[in-house]
Amino acid sequence: MYVGGANDKSPVMTDLSHIRNFSIIAHIDHGKSTLADRLIQFCGGLSSREMKEQVLDNMDIERERGITIKAQTVRLEYNAQNGEKYILNLMDTPGHVDFAYEVSRCLYACEGSILVVDASQGVEAQTLANVYQAIDNNHEIVPVLNKIDLPAAEPEQVRTQIEDVIGIDASGAISVSAKTGVGIEELLESIVNILPAPEGDVNAPLKALLVDSWYDTYLGVMVLVRIIDGTLKKGMRVKMMAADTEHLIDRVGVFEPKENLVGELGPGEVGFFTASIKEVSHTHVGDTITEFKNETKEALPGFKPVQSVVFCGLFPADAADFEVLRESMYKLRLNDASFEFETETSTALGYGFRCGFLGMLHLEIIQERLIREFDLDIITTSPSVIYKIHLNKGTVQEIHNPADMPDVVYIDHMEEPWIKATILVPDEYLGAVLKLCQEKRGEQVDLTYAGDRAMVVYRLPLNEVVYDFYDKLKSLSRGYASFDYQMDGYREGDLVKLSILVNAEPVDALSMMVHRSQAEYRGRALCERLKDLIPRMLFKIPIQAAIGGKVIARETISAMRKDVTAKCYGGDISRKRKLLEKQKKGKKKMRLYGKVEIPHEAFIAALKMGNDK
Repeated sequence: MYVGGANDKSPVMTDLSHIRNFSIIAHIDHGKSTLADRLIQFCGGLSSREMKEQVLDNMDIERERGITIKAQTVRLEYNAQNGEKYILNLMDTPGHVDFAYEVSRCLYACEGSILVVDASQGVEAQTLANVYQAIDNNHEIVPVLNKIDLPAAEPEQVRTQIEDVIGIDASGAISVSAKTGVGIEELLESIVNILPAPEGDVNAPLKALLVDSWYDTYLGVMVLVRIIDGTLKKGMRVKMMAADTEHLIDRVGVFEPKENLVGELGPGEVGFFTASIKEVSHTHVGDTITEFKNETKEALPGFKPVQSVVFCGLFPADAADFEVLRESMYKLRLNDASFEFETETSTALGYGFRCGFLGMLHLEIIQERLIREFDLDIITTSPSVIYKIHLNKGTVQEIHNPADMPDVVYIDHMEEPWIKATILVPDEYLGAVLKLCQEKRGEQVDLTYAGDRAMVVYRLPLNEVVYDFYDKLKSLSRGYASFDYQMDGYREGDLVKLSILVNAEPVDALSMMVHRSQAEYRGRALCERLKDLIPRMLFKIPIQAAIGGKVIARETISAMRKDVTAKCYGGDISRKRKLLEKQKKGKKKMRLYGKVEIPHEAFIAALKMGNDK
């Protein structure tokens, strides 16, 4: 028997039949985090003094925006009505489409899901996406109708909608109010009675799934694991199978939701450990952890590799901060497996990183976290997607930075990524939404009705969606439309590289890939904005937008004028003319050798403008 420290609990091995692992899944704002609060409160995880709203959302940015970004795990003890004590491992997941990778990881580590549907809003686009992921993971699903205390709640209508749209039995759906606590005990009983217990062999060699990891300033890398077989103990030497590294475990614990140290974790349990891991590269999400010299025969399949859909460059405003930015990004990558990056250089911005994201919100969050958590001042270039360029010699080249595009004479044709979007929108806003999709070069696939709401399925080019589609959709529908998408392959498109030239010098950071039909509009708008942003000099500065060698838009910043004839009083006109000719030659020479420095603020403002279509 293990004898722990003062804070350690004795390792009482829980019977597998008394463990339940489940995720809470739902559309954005349907009440997942609030429901998690009530479950924690009911099971006594925190006292009423310690409780606060969205207690599992521990980042400031999550609280300010009112969204969950990181999935969080908590272990609860529940005394059921049959007199038995159960261990509940709850995983609260994000709702936004950009954080779908967090959801998929949690679902892989669980056996069941609680499907939360807002009783006043009904089934939304992300509800569908998440429930299909749960079904793919062979989950038992418990449908829950939340917000039944609202005057607009229509539980019976939503029950029918769940059955019609999703296709699962909702006759036993539990009506709850996560705000007031109504129906929470009934939900807990359903979790115990409906969801399956995990399977595992306590006597087999250790096999654990690395679910998540994050960096702690004092303890190094902390690792969240789900034990499949065997036991994980303090003092054990373990091996990370994918990274092929060994580590000695010095702390094992669970979140209740406060950190609580335990002696060991058995099959079916979810907890964390630290092992003085200093290198962030040693932990790969989805890796299999096993005991050193008593390895499991077969590693777990792990998670599907993440597919970034939006790319942009991140550069330090001060070139001296490059190494700090690199270290910060490695630490963020540890905490967010869907974030990827590689080093790149730009003539305008110096050394930086080309980063891949799952969407524009993901990009915003990473940018915000770098500024807040690591106190960095960064510049973000214009977002782009991966294009496939088919060359004349038969090879295919993938590019996500317009600066890497080969000369047009070598290109046979180009392909851009398309998505299949599902939009749920009230009937009164349907016309405006269809018009928006058409403007974005969309193709309608399907249009059906679920009650008084239309479900539209459209194929759209991803390039058009990453900029402002989501914002426009929300404003056109007054916030009522919901949107979810999945990748739908590549198609040939009439794409061109729009280059921006300042004083005849191309500015790589401002170049972008656009459809030929929109190139002139984008180029003209960008030139107009840059004219206001670049400071005047002693010579004229032409700003041009060009496709290849053809200029399609131009603005000119007029020169600052010095009155060289001010001291000429009277006399022959030829004296004044001579001075003006001399000035003219000087300005011409200055324009040849003069270098236009575009201020960082101008870059940022111009790149933001690239999104204001």
